[in-house]
Amino acid sequence: MYPTEIVLPMKEELTDNGFQELLTPDEVDNQLNSKGTTLVMINSVCGCSAGSARPGVLMAVTNSPKKPDHLATSFAGYDIDAVKKLREHLLPYPPSSPAIALFKDGQLVHFIERHMIEGRPAQLIAHNLIAAFEEYC
Repeated sequence: MYPTEIVLPMKEELTDNGFQELLTPDEVDNQLNSKGTTLVMINSVCGCSAGSARPGVLMAVTNSPKKPDHLATSFAGYDIDAVKKLREHLLPYPPSSPAIALFKDGQLVHFIERHMIEGRPAQLIAHNLIAAFEEYC
């Protein structure tokens, strides 16, 4: 588990911009089984999370005319039980962090895995998400 002083600023980058933390398995289940659309980012300490994933997610939710009903996040390597439960909702995809998932009425409809984030600019991540918002939100 990562030290709080390292993780907190990375969490705040999302929570300060309207993302709700999912800290327990029950919070994950309740949020993902709700009606409407939920965007969830599995946050991470890695460089691709800082350079592409978090900035891309924030660009998408700021600049898209259509937006998910709910924004949520859990932190891999820190919110252990919540991320484990979240990954159950992401099956059959293997564990990935960072990762970005869009759920609609409890069903996974769009997923961006780590290998789709690494080495790609934040603008490309944002464009991918905005297209998903247009289709599902």
